[in-house]
Amino acid sequence: MEEIIKIKDIVKNYKIGTVVVNALRSVSLTIHRNEYVAIMGPSGSGKSTMMNIIGCLDTPTSGQYFLNNHDASKMADDNLAEVRNKEIGFVFQTFNLLPRYTAIENVMLPLIYAGVPKHERVERATKALESVDLLDRMTHKPNELSGGQRQRVAVARALVSNPSIILADEPTGNLDTKTSIDIMNLFAEIHSKGNTIVLVTHEEDIARHAHRIIRLRDGHIESDHMNENIVVPSVQLS
Repeated sequence: MEEIIKIKDIVKNYKIGTVVVNALRSVSLTIHRNEYVAIMGPSGSGKSTMMNIIGCLDTPTSGQYFLNNHDASKMADDNLAEVRNKEIGFVFQTFNLLPRYTAIENVMLPLIYAGVPKHERVERATKALESVDLLDRMTHKPNELSGGQRQRVAVARALVSNPSIILADEPTGNLDTKTSIDIMNLFAEIHSKGNTIVLVTHEEDIARHAHRIIRLRDGHIESDHMNENIVVPSVQLS
């Protein structure tokens, strides 16, 4: 299988005043294309730091990180931003939608940063909204949408650049149980179409949707195993 994420002996230290915090301690990890992986761990385990490095939002203190054959561990900020915009679609707990923009305008944002022409932006954003069953809400602003609809807009925005990886950070943290199930069904649908998904969560019931579960503790990988009890989507989206 083709490697899409390869982390070798990653160390990440933060200095807070005179105290050095060892967030990640010589972590090595490989994720292959079209895997569906959940990264779990308690507060302080290193999972947020791991997410930031995988997402090219931060660089390691030492070690190497290859993202789709790009060595991201030593890139300058401008290069990291370019790789991040091209290779990764982000879905956050708080949706991170611009309140004055409509759904389709929010979805188009990554394409604007990438310099995609307007007619193509509209076409691709419309297709992305269609894939999450939100065409009828494309001109609505975030305050006119439910929490689940807002997260669907965020998922469409993550998909619009055709990224190598969908990186979801606690994507159901602000949603009720029924809406959370709907969003996880959507991720299953996205994965079935060939996307690689990395899900960061502290919720066991959400992690059970992934095919592989990696648990961090005190900056180390505590366990890494295939999920034998995958939650099967209750509804297939069109």
